[in-house]
Amino acid sequence: MGKIRAFTMPKWGIEMTEGTVAEWKFAEGDSFARGDLICLIETAKITNEVEAEYDATIRRIVVEGGGDAEPVGALLAVFDDGSASDEEIESFIADFKPAEGGVAAGKQKKKEAKPKEAAIAGEGDKPRAITIDTNRPISPEALKLAETEGVDITDIEGSGRGGRITFQDVQQALRGPSSRSYKGTTVLPDEGEYYASPLARRIAAIHGISLGEVKGTGARGRISKKDVLAKVPQDTGAPALGAPFVPVANEPDIQPFDKIRKVVAKRLTAAKQTIPHFYLRVSVRADALLAVRKTANMVLGAKASVNDYIVMASAKALAKHRDVNVQLHGEEIHSFPHADVAVAVASPKGLVTPIVRQADRMRIDQIAGATKGLIEKAKEGRLGYEEMDGGTFTVSNLGMFGIENFDAIINPPQGAILAVGAAERRAVENEAGDIEFATMISMTLSVDHRAIDGAAGAQFLQTLKALMEDPEQLFA
Repeated sequence: MGKIRAFTMPKWGIEMTEGTVAEWKFAEGDSFARGDLICLIETAKITNEVEAEYDATIRRIVVEGGGDAEPVGALLAVFDDGSASDEEIESFIADFKPAEGGVAAGKQKKKEAKPKEAAIAGEGDKPRAITIDTNRPISPEALKLAETEGVDITDIEGSGRGGRITFQDVQQALRGPSSRSYKGTTVLPDEGEYYASPLARRIAAIHGISLGEVKGTGARGRISKKDVLAKVPQDTGAPALGAPFVPVANEPDIQPFDKIRKVVAKRLTAAKQTIPHFYLRVSVRADALLAVRKTANMVLGAKASVNDYIVMASAKALAKHRDVNVQLHGEEIHSFPHADVAVAVASPKGLVTPIVRQADRMRIDQIAGATKGLIEKAKEGRLGYEEMDGGTFTVSNLGMFGIENFDAIINPPQGAILAVGAAERRAVENEAGDIEFATMISMTLSVDHRAIDGAAGAQFLQTLKALMEDPEQLFA
């Protein structure tokens, strides 16, 4: 027997109980080398890139990409050195047991290979019990569908490797010539040979589009709404003068929360409900900062943004005001000597806050490089757990969207968050009493009153304002 290895759902962090295989980078039968990116796994907080720890071949993918969440320790795939037979692989899968203590261990009994009873509707009779022989090679998703819909797999000819019954094979059996209906399935006998969502079928019918002309981009080639909409001709012409108004379909695009947005929604709801927020506001004159930034970028060869300077100034102010550079854990306040500043980033999967570690000790070019790398990773969904965990303070900047000012929600367990608005030219009074125009930035500090007093927050803002209005101090 060749060397067979189980690839199971890994565990990152003590709070992780399950994960979702977002995408496989290799197919069954492909070989990979140590260090290759095998797959992407989504957890409650992040999307992790999983790299190979050894050279091997993917013999069987047990959990397809884009499926449901699987518990920690669940079998995701089977690897070997390429010498094991298909029978040995199937035997390994059938005998696999998650490690003791794993989340999946308690669910193993449900996966043992033994005959199971399922109900199938007889022609005009009550549902009758059938036996599903799980010793036949069949994918987990196909088995689940067969059990749910009461499909007898005895006469199904598997189209997978070694005669393995696939999800599509069971669906084809459901689409067969029989006029029976199967409770719970969305695949009806009159839906023909095309594998498409009900909404995609409805849109195709409205616009007279043949599903045979549409290529499905969903899981297992399923035709989705966006695939059909891509075939809908765009009406770019204006309606004729005097023509009556004709409403069009206004179907909602329903997008369930992904794991990251679920966590963000849960944390922010809890933060707003349980943390006694109060707000301190200040306007900062930024003309000197903009001039220093222009010069420093030329001298250092860096492309530091205004936000990078705000992160730097915040970090140095936090180092001087440790009573603001805190985390709150239960009834304990943790004060830190150095500032780990989180930067709020709008990623495709929702709000994330990667952290610039010890920003108070960095040069501006180092902060610029760190934030650029974190923002790129966030937009590509490649942030790791260690880049998101912790933080003593957060900077949330919406100024680039033209927002004048706003109030941010504190990111627990941190004690404060700084909301930054747009730089605006305003008329201000100078020291001589004359009116002149200056570039002003509005800032709002949201503070957890349980951990930080109003005077402490105000003193922090005074230091931050002084550093930004006299930016030469940032380089002292």
